Amino acid sequence: MIVTKKMLADMLTKYINRETDLQHLVDWAENMVRDSDFEAGSFELIRDILAHLGLADVREFGLTWDNCYDYLHRLGYNIKVELVET
Repeated sequence: MIVTKKMLADMLTKYINRETDLQHLVDWAENMVRDSDFEAGSFELIRDILAHLGLADVREFGLTWDNCYDYLHRLGYNIKVELVET
């Protein structure tokens, strides 16, 4: 499997929208680092973000909103938060 910037952004978006939990995100990132190739021209960027995500379940590292915002911005996305009344 080839991990693309879009695939990584989609996983981060799923986490932010609570469609997946932290442990699933961490497991996914660890599996991608170990078993996948990375999109041509984005190796360093994708590897760096996946490495950080793979440690997000360690208390000293964690994963904050600011981290997610930064990662998505580095992947080429602007973030817009929209509140929807339930």
